[in-house]
Amino acid sequence: MYPNSKEVQFDTQYYKNSHLPMVSKAVGAALKGLELDLGIASRTPGESAPYVAIAHLLFEDIESFQTSFGPHAATFAADIKNYSNVQGVLQISELITF
Repeated sequence: MYPNSKEVQFDTQYYKNSHLPMVSKAVGAALKGLELDLGIASRTPGESAPYVAIAHLLFEDIESFQTSFGPHAATFAADIKNYSNVQGVLQISELITF
């Protein structure tokens, strides 16, 4: 999740076409799904979205995430300078569908 503000620069094309494919390739079959949310608005008309982008990476469990993502975390972090001037926030969540 990349927090939004007036100072944030975010290259959506690079993130979508280079960064996320790099992550997907590196973590391999452990990645069960990938979605990208691009913030376009907030609940208040005319106000920016609180996040410029949120990538949802779906793994079977926390262990498969840690095992596949962890060894590449430094590489992924080093690539941030190529698409944004803001550090992302990582959150591990349980997905509940209805």
